[in-house]
Amino acid sequence: MKIPFMKMSGSGNDFILIDHRRPFFSKAQMQELARKVCRRRISVGADGLIFIESSEGADFKWQFFNADGSEAEMCGNGGRCAARFAYLKGIAGPSLTFETLAGILSARVEGMRVKLEMTNPHSLKLDEPLAVEGKSLSVSSLNTGVPHAVLFVEDVKGWDVGRMGRLIRNHPHFAPSGTNVNFVRVEKGSHLIVRTYERGVEDETLACGTGVVASSLISAFKGFVTSPVSVKTQGGEVLKVHFEIEGKEVKKVYYEGDVHIIYEAEMWEEAYL
Repeated sequence: MKIPFMKMSGSGNDFILIDHRRPFFSKAQMQELARKVCRRRISVGADGLIFIESSEGADFKWQFFNADGSEAEMCGNGGRCAARFAYLKGIAGPSLTFETLAGILSARVEGMRVKLEMTNPHSLKLDEPLAVEGKSLSVSSLNTGVPHAVLFVEDVKGWDVGRMGRLIRNHPHFAPSGTNVNFVRVEKGSHLIVRTYERGVEDETLACGTGVVASSLISAFKGFVTSPVSVKTQGGEVLKVHFEIEGKEVKKVYYEGDVHIIYEAEMWEEAYL
């Protein structure tokens, strides 16, 4: 069976998107397909696989799977790709809503630019000591649809994000589900530089939307930045995060950036054997 799909990129985070409004895969098959087609060099290759499906309460719903086949509640860059895909395919208009495991979200598509409403963050914790390789690190955390740990560092380029990210991601403090890990440098004028180790991908990615949002909000709670925050990712793109903070509550969180179509094609069966 040949499967029509679109390959898209949100700030260097790349995804395979499939119109699944007429379902032809079971949940177990979707997870197995994600593991196979997200492999680089021997298949399409991507950070995740997104199925667009019908919804009774929104314009559409998605089923999102990381490259390892695990299902994620939320993904900022994947959400922006899904919104533009739905608009281009006539599934929704430029202002749209879609259903995720983290709730119903809204987005606005203007050309390549997509502004995505994020879920209300929760579980904020600031400056917790974390023992890693005999050293005590100061780690903050926040759930922005998925869990994120944030470390503020001076030399963000000098960190071994792959190794240190893996150690923190699997630290007993974040058991059993683990966490994504962000290494953040604060620049002048509400600017950040962020590198992210993503759970599910199990490596550093060029960008992570929920990580960009978590890093921005924690930076705001610590008094380093104010809305809107400009964030430069490892892929080089500068993204925008808009929000309102009242006391310890965050409202109206939006994540904005460009979405690129890489190509549209049909996937042969050989790609997922």
